[in-house]
Amino acid sequence: MSTREFTVLTDVSMITCIVQRGKADGVVQAAQDAGAQGATICYGYGSGVRERLGVLGLAIDVEKEIITTLVADDQVDRVFERMYFAAELDVPGGGIIYITKLEKAATYIPKDIIDRITAG
Repeated sequence: MSTREFTVLTDVSMITCIVQRGKADGVVQAAQDAGAQGATICYGYGSGVRERLGVLGLAIDVEKEIITTLVADDQVDRVFERMYFAAELDVPGGGIIYITKLEKAATYIPKDIIDRITAG
């Protein structure tokens, strides 16, 4: 058995936001301003049933940025809303955002932070 220890986080959700190329930095900044500690940005290529959206015939860029961030459950609604508006998801073809409840997550957490959380 290992003598190393780790802290398991259980009240954590993952927010995933898929946006048009070039918008990720603003979305990450909005998430951090709302309380997220950080984010990961990946690049992807999207496709769908239609190449054009709606009767307006707007072309949708197929290059995407995928932002993921882990946040405490008590912050998830605030971070989600800020990311939604920063990504401009309230326009057709803007992208999508969703929340996944995590059963467990683990990472290094400094001892002074753990002591502060468990004391209060």
